[in-house]
Amino acid sequence: MRKQKKQSRFPDLYLIVLTALMYLPIVIVMVYSVNESKISSVWSGFSLKWYAQLFKDRAIGTAILNSFLLGAISSLAAAAIGTLGAIGTVRTGFRGRGFMEYIATLPMMTPEIILGMIFLAFFSLLGLPFGMTTLIISHTAFCIPYVFMQVKARLAGMDKSYEEAARDLGANRTRVFFDITLPLIAPAILSGMMLSFAMSFDDVIVSVFVTGVKVNTLPILIYTQLKTGVTPKINALCTLMFAATLILVILSSLIGRSGYKKKNGNTGGLQT
Repeated sequence: MRKQKKQSRFPDLYLIVLTALMYLPIVIVMVYSVNESKISSVWSGFSLKWYAQLFKDRAIGTAILNSFLLGAISSLAAAAIGTLGAIGTVRTGFRGRGFMEYIATLPMMTPEIILGMIFLAFFSLLGLPFGMTTLIISHTAFCIPYVFMQVKARLAGMDKSYEEAARDLGANRTRVFFDITLPLIAPAILSGMMLSFAMSFDDVIVSVFVTGVKVNTLPILIYTQLKTGVTPKINALCTLMFAATLILVILSSLIGRSGYKKKNGNTGGLQT
């Protein structure tokens, strides 16, 4: 009998090291967010007082409200624009289709610092006052690709016989869209919106370039406070932000998968 070759342990070791480098800092921040001491590097006991102080801080409360408002408006606007763009790209056969897809996904591939400088120059050229309006426009722009890619993938794999059957029964394009297409791509839209909200809620670099003096978002507030040192209250805030982002990403993934399984199940039933 041939001796089996000994499997290399390098992939396992690589995965362990990579996981440690990615998540060990997050675990440390979480641990020190419940540290009773004011000094983050010294452990003096378990306490939740920093979370209590966090919710009493008016500046943080205002920043959280601004971040939620910004994320909600940006994700909704991105959902509308991204969905229409995906439908127009997949359902029409114009010559510039490939170029249009590239343009739609360009903000996702552009470094954020370059994107922020572009928006800064653009808004300055227009003479638009920096504040919530410029934040919404810039966040919508870099959130569109997340919705566009999700909806485009769903439309590309969707059976066109549903729409064709509805048209054969006398439904116009508007009725077909709202009764057939929209319900089928709704999970992809919702998944893209949640991912867009998470990206908008956590953004720092682009927001620093386009925000105004009177508008402060949560990531910018954390960034400015970090200049004076890391406090347990900042650790608590970062822990809550990480938890909220993680929940949104997981929900986005679950909604996308459930919608895909449901679509495949319905298609299989019709085919049989």
